[in-house]
Amino acid sequence: MLFRKKKEETIEYDSNQQEPVIRCSICTGEQTAGLRDLDTGKFHEIMLIRDEDDLTRFQKMVRMEEVQKIY
Repeated sequence: MLFRKKKEETIEYDSNQQEPVIRCSICTGEQTAGLRDLDTGKFHEIMLIRDEDDLTRFQKMVRMEEVQKIY
């Protein structure tokens, strides 16, 4: 099949151990989407957020409408 419909990506994570967040740089304004470990606070980077479309895509991937921003 030459043209296929793109399959929606989802990210599986344990909501008791991790939470999806957007990490924002105070200096440069760069935004990175990922998962933060609730026990250690360690951040696991998933993707760079360049525009509103990237943010919407990440929200669909983690199945959340609102994602917390951390600085």
